[in-house]
Amino acid sequence: MAWDPKSELRHYLRQAREALLWKLDGLSEYDLRRPLTPTGTNLLGLVKHMAGVESGYFGEVFGRPFAEHLPWITMDAEPNADMWATAEETREDIVGLYHRVWAHADATIDALELDATGEVPWWSPERRQVTLNRILVHVIAELNRHAGHADIVRELIDGAAGLRSDNDNLPPGDQAWWADYRDRLEEVARKAGES
Repeated sequence: MAWDPKSELRHYLRQAREALLWKLDGLSEYDLRRPLTPTGTNLLGLVKHMAGVESGYFGEVFGRPFAEHLPWITMDAEPNADMWATAEETREDIVGLYHRVWAHADATIDALELDATGEVPWWSPERRQVTLNRILVHVIAELNRHAGHADIVRELIDGAAGLRSDNDNLPPGDQAWWADYRDRLEEVARKAGES
């Protein structure tokens, strides 16, 4: 079986995108925006952020700019403007934007070889010259990091967890099993803290 590195990278990119987006399924507009960490991490903000990330790395970096203006990623935008959705930005707006960015990014990936070069103007001068391969790895890493954030935020909202909605990557267990498991870990932590 022939190994296709680009195909492999695209698989992991697609899997992480899907993991991030399923975290929004079935939630209210309020729950999508709820800041559940001290730094304000919220589900819709994570998707908005990744739309900006992918539009830049698979657009501007390779001379293939995304056609839509994203005001939250300009130099004069307020800090963290890409990490939350305004009351006027609906789930459909943000998810629709991400799907359009996703299609644009995929077109760039299709059009270029893994050794195609680009320039990341926001990186330090000694690191700016990159290949598509490096950017794919970078974006996959960032996307998985944020999908992990989304996993925790979603679990705090309603207990839903896992890579996919079917939870097939988690140990089997009902709500009582998970409560007992968590209590056991809490007891272990207390005992370790007393030492």
